Amino acid sequence: MACLGGEETFGRFVDNPFPAVLEKRLGKPCVNFGSLFCGVEALSTDPGVLNLVNQSDLCVLQVPDLLRQSNRFYRVHPRRNDRFLEPTADLLGLYPDVDFTEIHFVRHLLEQLSATEDARFEVVAQELREVWIRSTRDLIERIEPGAVLLWLHVQRQTGSHVDHIVPNADLIEQLRPLCADVVEVSVPVSARSDSLEDVMFGTLQQPIAEHMIGPSAHREIAEHLLIALRNLN
Repeated sequence: MACLGGEETFGRFVDNPFPAVLEKRLGKPCVNFGSLFCGVEALSTDPGVLNLVNQSDLCVLQVPDLLRQSNRFYRVHPRRNDRFLEPTADLLGLYPDVDFTEIHFVRHLLEQLSATEDARFEVVAQELREVWIRSTRDLIERIEPGAVLLWLHVQRQTGSHVDHIVPNADLIEQLRPLCADVVEVSVPVSARSDSLEDVMFGTLQQPIAEHMIGPSAHREIAEHLLIALRNLN
């Protein structure tokens, strides 16, 4: 089985991310193709990874991030989709009052745009939703053994408006007919749970580790997936 996704699938700072837990519980190889800083763009444009995924008997696909994708308003790095490369003419025309020269990350960009608190931000958000559904649908259709979609809600500490720009139920329902199943799980980051002491990180990495999910969250994800996977057999 293949597990394809972002930071949570990769399991940053944990010894046994959920693909490793699944492998032990199922008694079969579960290859972790999780990748840091990626979105649907990086996942869908790596032919080597897709070739390996298509040699598996099933793929668990973590729902990709909505912000980390090139669109008609901005361009992202092709591999590190969290990095903002440049605004397009459309974004410059929509936000002539914003200076983009010191913006290097997509999240920072969206926080700057949302700070204006006007209708322009919803125009950008709607573009992100439309591009995301097309790209994610295309990715799922290219996963030949079929996909179980992991719809993961990570409970974070921040209250930024950007945190609400995520794949919603309407988008997921459009993907459901293409999937073997959809598994929805909600887990807290380490700083909001009692698992920070179980996370492996250096002293200078603690601020980053606090925003990652810990071992208990990975075990919970694996338990939800196990139920779905056994029901498919």
